[in-house]
Amino acid sequence: MATELIKLSAAQLADKIASGEVTAVEVTEAHLARIEAVDEKVHAFLHVDREGALAQAREVDARRERGEKPGPLAGVPLALKDIFTTEGVPTTVGSKILEGWIPPYDATVTKRLKEAGVVILGKTNMDEFAMGSSTENSAFGPTGNPWDLTRIPGGSGGGSAASLAAYEAPLAIGTDTGGSIRQPAAVTGTVGVKPTYGGVSRYGMVAFSSSLDQGGPCARTVLDAALLHSVIAGHDALDSTSIAQPVPDVVAAARDGQVRGLRVGVVQEFRGEGYQAGVMQRFDESVELLRELGAEIVELSCPSFTKALAAYYLIAPSECSSNLARFDAMRYGLRVGDDGTHSAEEVTALTREAGFGDEVKRRVMLGTYALSSGYYDAYYGSAQKVRTLITRDFEKAFEQVDVVISPTTPTTAFPIGERADDPMAMYLADLCTIPSNLAGNAAMSLPCGLAPEDGLPVGLQIIAPAMADDRLYRVGAAVEAAYQARWGHPLLEEAPSL
Repeated sequence: MATELIKLSAAQLADKIASGEVTAVEVTEAHLARIEAVDEKVHAFLHVDREGALAQAREVDARRERGEKPGPLAGVPLALKDIFTTEGVPTTVGSKILEGWIPPYDATVTKRLKEAGVVILGKTNMDEFAMGSSTENSAFGPTGNPWDLTRIPGGSGGGSAASLAAYEAPLAIGTDTGGSIRQPAAVTGTVGVKPTYGGVSRYGMVAFSSSLDQGGPCARTVLDAALLHSVIAGHDALDSTSIAQPVPDVVAAARDGQVRGLRVGVVQEFRGEGYQAGVMQRFDESVELLRELGAEIVELSCPSFTKALAAYYLIAPSECSSNLARFDAMRYGLRVGDDGTHSAEEVTALTREAGFGDEVKRRVMLGTYALSSGYYDAYYGSAQKVRTLITRDFEKAFEQVDVVISPTTPTTAFPIGERADDPMAMYLADLCTIPSNLAGNAAMSLPCGLAPEDGLPVGLQIIAPAMADDRLYRVGAAVEAAYQARWGHPLLEEAPSL
């Protein structure tokens, strides 16, 4: 029974719980048992909240017994990226500087999940402060990709994506600053969505780069992602960047899944040198699949996209250097050197030296330099101008097409440690995903097959205009259904057993 439960989709589990066929406690216990059985190998979780999860599940069952209808995902387990504050449960952001910190409040996303009856199993591993593309930058060790535990599960949200692929949870939450939801989804054969910037509240989400960070849903199916999206999205007065508009009906779009007559753009700048042959082969097959489904394919050029990576790695570090200034050893978190022999400035310096990892230090120094007097206009100011050009290129593209598609990542999952000493090679993993963060529009990654060279998952990226998130789900559902009909099963069924 437990094995059957962990293989079901979130929608299927919700239906079984609502009908009384199984209890939320039974579903939660099945996933906790799976975590206990495999997470020592995968290391998707930093903290498993067994007691809290079972208490939430019991409450869902009690509400159902009273005749209440708790919500469309009530009782379904979820893995939460360790960047969202959780009252009474540790939140580390993958960093030694917050090791052991227990927040006194819930993030808005956490609160909405609880209100919807979603059972939070625990907190997932991530690159420290969401800075990375492989989850190797976690202060608590890397996560393995369930397809091949010697390879990365993507980053920064590798723990959330790996928990889905390892059947430890049917749902997860990630955050996406430059691709950290979509890139892990691509390399683990799962679904990940970056909603429109401002579509999901950032309140209680520990900040990396405030103008780019966006929380979003991770799942094994497009419909499950849509159901989760509808739970966490919506205006929040506690977040000044939150959009005060109705949430697009993503669930209806996911159930519709029709693309006939839709105009789909293919951007020439999203191909060329650095792309794995098998990734491009699967992408080209996806283009033809959409054509077969009745979509119109339109070739596009967005010249500014070639400058996106450089612009991002000036804007994001600049904002992180400001956001991480709060970690000064004076208010919360790690405190080193407080023995009466050091000044406050020395305590701060010693704490940051001990608490921040190499990648965080690298980006803080880069950002501080880019914002410094005499260099601001040359670096940060110029990067913001490029950001405007990228936004305009998207606007022009969406005058011609309804959505844009591309590979999600240039390559499949690379071996753990392969790019550890080459930050530039690591940064190239986000080549296709970064433009959407700079423009603030919506984007999704879903599986489109396995690369013939290595048998590892390839992701298809779908990009839609701001507040047109429903288009992602309509196209994604159509592609998912067509591929699964062709394969005869979900792609994850081809993954090796753990």
